[in-house]
Amino acid sequence: MKKILGIGNALVDIITFLKDDLLLKELSLPKGSMQLVDIRASEKIRLLTSELERHMASGGSAANTIYGLAQLEVETGFIGAVGMDEMGDFFQKDMKTAGISTFMLKSRQPTGLAISLVSNDGERTFATYLGAATDIISEELDPSVFRTYDHLHLEGYLLQDHNLISTAIRIAKENYMTISIDLASYNVVEANLEFLHDLIRQSIDIVFANEQEAHSFTSEKDPAEALRQIASMCRTAVVKTGEKGSLIMQEGILQRTGIVNARCLDTTGAGDLYASGFLYGLVKGYSPDCCGRIGALLAAKVIEEPGAKIGPAGWNDIREMLNKENCQE
Repeated sequence: MKKILGIGNALVDIITFLKDDLLLKELSLPKGSMQLVDIRASEKIRLLTSELERHMASGGSAANTIYGLAQLEVETGFIGAVGMDEMGDFFQKDMKTAGISTFMLKSRQPTGLAISLVSNDGERTFATYLGAATDIISEELDPSVFRTYDHLHLEGYLLQDHNLISTAIRIAKENYMTISIDLASYNVVEANLEFLHDLIRQSIDIVFANEQEAHSFTSEKDPAEALRQIASMCRTAVVKTGEKGSLIMQEGILQRTGIVNARCLDTTGAGDLYASGFLYGLVKGYSPDCCGRIGALLAAKVIEEPGAKIGPAGWNDIREMLNKENCQE
């Protein structure tokens, strides 16, 4: 089976459940966005939400995707940077316990924190202090690590470091790896639009986007039209449309797939786990339609639980359902 390497921001997620959205307005955080904050703002948010229900877990978009793949027994690795602190130890231990090979750089900055503020409708808003996560230095990427993997998965949040993402892609291409990217957040897409367009045209095989990100990338409000534009730049394009499933286009063929009923508690990690399921199908040699169905299954399971992790019972259900899927290699 093919092996998958991820590169992304190594963050500890603090998932916090809001009573209403008034705090988002008070903190000037647009609902559904990812906003970068400094350590003082991060500490202020943690203080203002200290009495609300919250959970802690290793996180970061690519890390969540790699974690999900590891639960499906795909051989995985992850490159990131953490601080020399308790949060950094927590992150690395959590990843290793899942069976992931970690290639972590150590920083003098505190480990990054992603405060996920979950609204009553399940929508999540991120206030992210990157801290040590920004200390992945392109010059320190080890090409020998890439040589042992077949596919590279990138998170869109890395787009803010053009040199890092360009270097990672160059090394991956030199080692004949296929590459996927999750666009991550509409405001990140808007801030890096020209660079992202060039990147996808020249180097990316698979693009994952939700409706907002696809609209920001193409200016098309219709998801199907946005999908067609993205697919004209890469081999496989996926636009996730929430409870309506997902749209997939590969080699000019459009498919609508992956509608799974779920009780939404928290949408944190839904896109990340969709990518886990889709990439799992890819390494198994399944059709795009089947990859999409598996992605939707994982996304449906994770939104029924707090945070970006699926519990043991959920994974047992997923494995049973995968055994029933009519997917041919």
